[in-house]
Amino acid sequence: MKVTETLNEGLKRKLNVKILAKDLLATLDAKLAELKEKANIKGFRPGKVPVSHLKKVYGRQTMSEVVQEQINKSVSDSLEKRKEKPAMQPKIDLDEKKSDIEKVMEGEADLIFDISYEILPTIELMDFKTVEIDQPVVEINDKEVETELERLFANQRQYEDKGDEAVVAKGDKIGLNFEGKIDGVPFDGGKADHSHLVIGSGDFIPGFEDQMIGMKKGEKGVINVTFPKDYSSDKLAGKDATFDVEILHVDAPKEGKLDDEFAKTLGLDDLAALRTAIKDQMENALKNMGVQRVKRQVLDALDAGHKLDVPEGLVEAEFNSIWERVTHEIKEHGKSFEDEGTTEEKAKKQYQRIAERRVRLGLVVAEIGTANKIEIAEEELQQALIAEVQRFPGQEQEVYDYYRKNPDAVASLRAPIFENKVVEFVAELAKKTEKKVTREELAAMIKKDEEDDDVPQEHNH
Repeated sequence: MKVTETLNEGLKRKLNVKILAKDLLATLDAKLAELKEKANIKGFRPGKVPVSHLKKVYGRQTMSEVVQEQINKSVSDSLEKRKEKPAMQPKIDLDEKKSDIEKVMEGEADLIFDISYEILPTIELMDFKTVEIDQPVVEINDKEVETELERLFANQRQYEDKGDEAVVAKGDKIGLNFEGKIDGVPFDGGKADHSHLVIGSGDFIPGFEDQMIGMKKGEKGVINVTFPKDYSSDKLAGKDATFDVEILHVDAPKEGKLDDEFAKTLGLDDLAALRTAIKDQMENALKNMGVQRVKRQVLDALDAGHKLDVPEGLVEAEFNSIWERVTHEIKEHGKSFEDEGTTEEKAKKQYQRIAERRVRLGLVVAEIGTANKIEIAEEELQQALIAEVQRFPGQEQEVYDYYRKNPDAVASLRAPIFENKVVEFVAELAKKTEKKVTREELAAMIKKDEEDDDVPQEHNH
């Protein structure tokens, strides 16, 4: 076998391989000799079938196997000798002339082909102690706990119909139909039939609930509001809107007190214990948000600190996966890119950047894990599997069987665990500075992070 390098440019490699016809024939003869001992052909005693007859019956099929085996062997041997790791499965390019391939199969011509591939880049890891992180710190005050406590109390209270002459008052729970419009045009997600709302809960847009007070059961009206500038949807943020509303029923809260007895109905000893539980829950939620924010900063630092070429094949595969989900989402909702405030060309450039970032970070994270012997315990993987199964009540066995039978699906559970462990490792070494922020500021930071990497989620099953 003769191997000649014909391309060495960046991460791209191309090798030309020549395997002599006489070597192919020698391998073919060895295989036929082995087959002779096992062949059971009518008219011949076992082990006595002439090789010439075997070649006539099985020659072409066996030569096909020889060619494939020699190609596979040449790829593995070449990469091992060159000490190169391909980013993806190498591509084999055979001579496309049918006549030449026929000659190879007949043992009359040398087997000549090209091996094209990209290698994984050499990664020099940055000094993680140079990474700077703002550790968000959110302090929960008593007023916020009290607000959550009152919200819980309102949601848990029993209500009774106020009758046909009912007038909406603060604290009432109403049933209503509504449809939101901007400049007279309905917008997505702005319509609901028989929705429920506790007046004064603050669950709807500021100003919406106050304008409901004084309306009567069966009454229709128009509510005027302005979406907050930091509203979750950029298309609605800061926009003036109207809502056509209809009051279906008005229910008043039954007698009840926010006291120890109420806390006991929720399984707590007293009101103080309930307050503590609510505060703990709020702190855990904020802690998770803080971890999410730190993770983003670590990944940004790793991306900025490792300027390396990434294999085009991996980027293309990642982009195609993202683009397939994006176009599916657009089509599924009957929208266009223009409806989303962009164009197909701009969207492609955005997702191309996201694909490149994902591949780069994937390679860097893998290298950090390897260099620092970061591993996933079987127990961690099992916990992730249990959590995934629990996401599908009533389908637990089906989901479990899916993962048990699909190694790629299990790998999809392993990847985020590994990434999180690498991020934790880097964060421990990084320089962290505590930064006090409000809940709203932290939520806004995370919202922006998610928008910068906004890709529809892939469903595993």
